[in-house]
Order: sequence, then C-alpha cells, then structure tokens
Amino acid sequence: MNKIEDKMDAIVALCKRRGFVFQGSEIYGGLAGTWDYGPLGEALKWNVQSVWLRRFVWGKGNMFKVNAAILMNQKVWQASGHAAGFADPLVECKKCKHRFRADQITAADSEKGKCPDCGGELGAQRQFNMMFETHVGAVQDASSISYLRPETAQGMFVNFKNILDTEHPRLPFGMAQIGKAFRNEIAPRDFLFRSREFEQMEIEYFVDPKDWEKSFEYFRAEMNAFMSDIGLSATRIHELEVPESDRAHYSRRTIDFEYDFPFGRKELYGLAYRGDFDLKQHSEFSKVDLSYYDEEKKERFVPHCIEPSFGLDRSVLAILCDAYTEDDMGGDKRIYLKLHPSVAPYKVAVFPLLRNKPELVKKAEEVFATIQKDIPMTDYDDNGNVGKRYRRQDEIGTPFCVTIDFETIEKGNGVTVRDRDSGKQERVAEGELLKYLKDKVKG
Repeated sequence: MNKIEDKMDAIVALCKRRGFVFQGSEIYGGLAGTWDYGPLGEALKWNVQSVWLRRFVWGKGNMFKVNAAILMNQKVWQASGHAAGFADPLVECKKCKHRFRADQITAADSEKGKCPDCGGELGAQRQFNMMFETHVGAVQDASSISYLRPETAQGMFVNFKNILDTEHPRLPFGMAQIGKAFRNEIAPRDFLFRSREFEQMEIEYFVDPKDWEKSFEYFRAEMNAFMSDIGLSATRIHELEVPESDRAHYSRRTIDFEYDFPFGRKELYGLAYRGDFDLKQHSEFSKVDLSYYDEEKKERFVPHCIEPSFGLDRSVLAILCDAYTEDDMGGDKRIYLKLHPSVAPYKVAVFPLLRNKPELVKKAEEVFATIQKDIPMTDYDDNGNVGKRYRRQDEIGTPFCVTIDFETIEKGNGVTVRDRDSGKQERVAEGELLKYLKDKVKG
C-alpha cells in the first residue's frame, strides 16, 4: 500500500473511530456514495457553515439568505439546461458490467479498450444524465416528473423576483443558500470528495454588467480569506483559470480553487461569472419578467451574476486532510488533528485529575459549567487516566485541555491548561481562565 492510500485509510479510520463520518446504511452493507455524519463530524460541518456565514452573509446589508425547496417544477431544469445536458460520458465493461466515467479510464486502458478491473472489453461511450428522477403525486406520467436538485443555484434564480418584491434591494446584492444537492455519480470515490448526496454553500451575487470585474475580484479575495479562516494551508491551494473550452456553457469566466488532497490536486471551490444566462432563461421559459429597474438611472436591465460556490463536504475533507498529523510525544507515537479553533468540534475539554475524588470532580464540574456558558463547544471528560484523555482529545482536534488537580483545590493555584499542538502546560489563575481561553479559541 502506498503513502496516499495509507493516509486516506488512516483518515477514514479516524473518522469512524471518533464519530466524525460513517458509511451510509452501514449495517446493511452500505450504499455507495452516501455518508452519515456523527456528532463530531456534524459539529465540524456546523462550524464551517458558521465561518462561511460570518464571512459572506451575517452583517452584510446586501446579502439575503434563502432556503429553496429540493423538489422543483421540472420546467426549472428544462430552462437551466440540466434536463437535456447534465450528463457525464459513461463506458461499461461487457464482461463484469462495471461502469466508469470515461475520464477515469487511464489512457493505456482506453487505447486498448480494456476494463481496468477485469480486462474485459469496454463498450461504446454514451452520455449518462446524473439527475435523480422522481414523480410528484399519485400518478406517474410525464407531467409528474421532478428531480432531486443537482445544485442549489437554480432555487435562488427562481426566487430573484421574490427578493426584489419583498426586500427591494439595490444592486449589487446577493442571495446565499446552504443546502443538499444530489447527483447520481457513475463512480463515487475518494471518501467525501465525490458522493451522490452532498451539501453546498453558494451565493448568487447580482451586479450591474459594467461592474462584474470588481465584484469578481472581491469574491476571489474573500474566498482565499475564507480558506485561511478554516485553517487550510495556503501552500496546498491553487487557482486555476479555466479555459473557455472547459467552462460550463453559462460561464464567461471561471476560476477553480484546487486543493492538494492525498489522492491528487482536485477542485475544491469555484468562482464563476455567469452573466445574464440564468435570469434570461427563466424569464423566457416562465414568461415572468426577471429584470431590474434602476431608480437612479431610470433604466431597466437584466443583472449579471457572480457565483462563488463552495462544497461543504469537500471543505470537511480538505480540513481533515490538512489537519491530520502524526508525531512523537513523550517517546510515543501520536495521531492528532491540528484543527483551527474556528472549526474544531470542541474548543476546550475540562478534566478532573482523578474521577474518584469528589472534591476534584465537583470543582471540575463548576469550571466546566462556567466555561460552557461562554464557549458552548466545551467537553467534559473523565474517562480513563489523564494521559489517555489527552490523546483522545488530541485525536479529535480539541485545542486546549483544562485539568483540575490538587493544587487547584488545596492551594488555589489555578488550573493546568495544555496546548494540543505543543503539549506544553501552564498554570492559569481560575479568575483569568475564561478570558485566557476566549482569546485563544476565538475565530
């Protein structure tokens, strides 16, 4: 097994062992391309969303958060082009019947026309629409067809007029949404990277056509700042200017933000200039005017759109890959997650030195209750000896551990605070503890 497989196997194992991510429907053998988030994984996801909302939505007077329905009228997907063209090239082995995306077949196998799994003959390439089709209502006919949305963007475009009518915004303004999307991937792979059910954080930012470049560069800088906010290493992030031949049909300019995953450099986020394609399409298909009237200039026009798009699950995977660390501490091998405090599931853990000493337990519970009021993501841990607790908290990425010992009780000599990354410990006066921790974990 090579180092890439070793690291990914170690990350997947840690996720299961510590309750970050489980295989979907695991007790029934699983369902490929689906993943369930456990308590720590869900906390990490929520923290990423909170950082994103702080950076892009909260406190912005011109950003409106919406939550559109997953099921929409099939005409939405006809207007957007998904119904006819949301497809990947597929090839199938005539022998083992395994299916592959054509771009996943190595050049050598493709040239030979051989299956990479069994060596059998590959069939002709064909297009495979990735939308999950379903029917709405009791009668299943052409008029009842709907789809599980393959992206969150269209739910914002079809609500453009609703936002104009209810919020009366001036350009530029944006709509933001966090929600599920679904794609019937031919070959889901690489853990959370490519799955059939995933979550997106997206913005559709509407601008005067002449101002699109200014807004595009603004979001370019903000996306880089967000990646720093969640602790991703700048050296592992790369910007790719997508050439016209590779851009989506609606895009006039696209930048992909790629990340160096253990399995290769892959797309993490995207920033696209969609022009007026979406609003014009939905206006034409729905026969509803989706233009904007500029009161100052006394003119009506269709705004252009800048779209910063973030995969939430890919964010979690990148954070885990970036944070996964192995070192030696005290002569023992240690595995820990070097998570930025902004995304760590627990910011602080509080221990009594010994769980069988009532005076230590009582004091530890008091300190825990005090900290938790201001830092809700605080854990109380009295399972096993202190060394094992440190290792357990290190492995789930808790930045600081607070231990209540006999000096705390007998001498009033504060508490011991241990730093996750260095393992260094220092005494902090009890009256200064909360401020000390808040200064350390903010962000």
